[in-house]
Amino acid sequence: MSHRLKTGDRVTWNSQEGTTTGTVVRRIIRDTELDGQTVAASKDDPYYEVESEKSGQHEVYRADGLEKVHKH
Repeated sequence: MSHRLKTGDRVTWNSQEGTTTGTVVRRIIRDTELDGQTVAASKDDPYYEVESEKSGQHEVYRADGLEKVHKH
């Protein structure tokens, strides 16, 4: 992975509704259960819990599914 996201980073990702923007809530580095689903994460393969700015819903993605929003 070429970049490491941090809590509070603003990111975009593709969802069923299209491109979504939100904030990283936490980095997950061990197997975790979230909303009844098991996330198989590790230090070498972390996942990130993100909160959508539009809906407030939380989702979990791998780093390669997230794009950091850079300030201009």
